[in-house]
Amino acid sequence: MGGRVPRARLLIVSATALLAACTSSTTGSGSAPASSAAPSSSSPTPPPSSSAAPAPSSSAAPSSSPVTSASRPHRHRSSPPPPPPSSLPTGPLTVVLNPGHNGGNAAHTAQINRLVPAGYGVRKACDTTGTETNAGYPEHAFTWDVAQRVARILRGHGITVIMTRPDDTGVGPCVDERAAIGNRPGVAAVVSIHADGAPSSGHGFHVNQDSRRPDGATAAVARQSLALGRAEHAALEQTSGLVPSTYIGQDGYYYRDDLAGLNLATRPATFLELGNMRNAGDADLLSSPAGRARIAGAVADGILAFLSR
Repeated sequence: MGGRVPRARLLIVSATALLAACTSSTTGSGSAPASSAAPSSSSPTPPPSSSAAPAPSSSAAPSSSPVTSASRPHRHRSSPPPPPPSSLPTGPLTVVLNPGHNGGNAAHTAQINRLVPAGYGVRKACDTTGTETNAGYPEHAFTWDVAQRVARILRGHGITVIMTRPDDTGVGPCVDERAAIGNRPGVAAVVSIHADGAPSSGHGFHVNQDSRRPDGATAAVARQSLALGRAEHAALEQTSGLVPSTYIGQDGYYYRDDLAGLNLATRPATFLELGNMRNAGDADLLSSPAGRARIAGAVADGILAFLSR
């Protein structure tokens, strides 16, 4: 964790709720990526080195059998993430945490299936139910638990945290409403918290980055969003117990333009998939209080590193 942070006002929108669905969930967590192409020349520059691949690589084959997260060696980056852009708010800090989905979504399908703006002129479902482990531990419960843990850590550093939903028993809010919460003036960072529902042979985390400049965002904010994603990637790789994804993107980064939480963001935002709930090793980590505490600590570390507080 970084040094003590002055009292601040941060709007933390749980990373899960800003996006209607997870990357490749098999249980109603949203549509598949609309595009796997690399960012165009007019898009924000991706992270340097081989970790900036825009789409699933044929060399990133899933492992042949589930891997226990605790037994996986940690991979440390050769250099620390770059410092955050200098144009962040200098006064009290607010972070928005966006925990994906909600506990009441499955019982209100008509409400969550209605179409809402999702950026670039596209409309998509208000929200989705999310995925779950093979043992039945739901994504919405995981994201809510992790977001609460991250919030406690950040508040301990004097940061104001705003959640996109107040509990895990409601419905929604819709992805455009979640994005609007993150776009409030003075928000320094928006982190959407999700877990994936991919084929069980794949494991690990990935950081979703927008392959296009978000609707209404400045070039400076687009660069800040990439820096926030890099800071999260470094922290997750070092201390979360998860490794960069073996089944999508490259080295834990995945570029796409179908996530409303990124497409509509006018403040620095990132969207995290914190493991594959269908993989036995990842599921063991995500289902345990100790594992969720470890993951939450890494997410908070990434936010604090981005804010340099």
